[in-house]
Amino acid sequence: MYFALPKEYREAGTAELSDRILAAKAGLGKRAIILTHHYQRVEIVDVGDAVGDSYGLSKIAASRGDVEFIFFCGVHFMAEAADILSQDYQKVYLPNPLAGCPMADMAEMDDVFEAWAVLENFGGENKIMPISYMNSAAGLKAFTGKHGGLICTSSNADAAYKYGFGNREKLFFFPDRHLGYNTGIKYGLKPEDMALWDFSKEMGGLTEEQIKKAKVILWKGYCHVHTNFKEEHILEIRDKYPSAKIVVHPECPHEVVSKADAVGSTSFIVKYVESQPAGSVIAIGTEINLINRLALRHPEMRIFELSGQICPVCANMYRTTVNDLAYCMEHFEDLRPITVPEETKKYALLALERMLEVH
Repeated sequence: MYFALPKEYREAGTAELSDRILAAKAGLGKRAIILTHHYQRVEIVDVGDAVGDSYGLSKIAASRGDVEFIFFCGVHFMAEAADILSQDYQKVYLPNPLAGCPMADMAEMDDVFEAWAVLENFGGENKIMPISYMNSAAGLKAFTGKHGGLICTSSNADAAYKYGFGNREKLFFFPDRHLGYNTGIKYGLKPEDMALWDFSKEMGGLTEEQIKKAKVILWKGYCHVHTNFKEEHILEIRDKYPSAKIVVHPECPHEVVSKADAVGSTSFIVKYVESQPAGSVIAIGTEINLINRLALRHPEMRIFELSGQICPVCANMYRTTVNDLAYCMEHFEDLRPITVPEETKKYALLALERMLEVH
């Protein structure tokens, strides 16, 4: 497998590898683009052509028909989405093929199909719209598209709920329970309007009455990074830094989201920080690589992660190194690109196109 890097790449220094990446990119000219997610290491972002959240990068992948090769520095589901949205002549490469997503893995295909088989008894797609978070496998995106649903990201979850309720009575939201719940509350739903589907239990651990009553059925999945942040962290920051601004990601638990000054996607967090005046103290509840990069970019502010005690790193995002990217770019012709089967791609594309339309 090509993630077992040759010694030459394992031992080379960051500066040398960055130069080699830039040289490889220059050699390919306009034929290639390097997309980097906000959670990537700073040295990866530095050599990239574009940085963004999963929604922003999806838009780029869908719009750049002029490039042949997309080097996606993110995780597997993002590279899959890029392949679905790109043209047949384009190839998408994931520099480290081991970069997955634990949250996406919490929604196994068989478990979702089993849940849907139950929900078909309560109206199925005539009454219930599946909404899949971007953090899901291509097969689940296809399932969503096939049943009239759409994909959402933390950037357009509000619009996805509006679209969903404009077309169906109920929503089936997976795999992140916290984004689904926080979006529901923001939409105006009450806690009792939402039910949690526990995929380890028969009928999701719900009664028929609970399923009938629920306006949103939430999958019991979560982000292991954002669930590290607690209400007590916010209280500690308020006590220690009374003037501090607290901004968090909507994958955080509701008790954290409800007490923050601002809530939004990774791109929102970047823009929020950029809008604050010099001298601001900002505590951020999201992935540490983004926080560190923002702190480096804005020395005129005091920026730090919310908990002050943990290192909220997305280990899978952190897997991708300049070593991986240099090897991938210099040997891509010998490597296997990320490919989604045509039948899966057809229905997943429907769900992704709806995502891009409703934002």
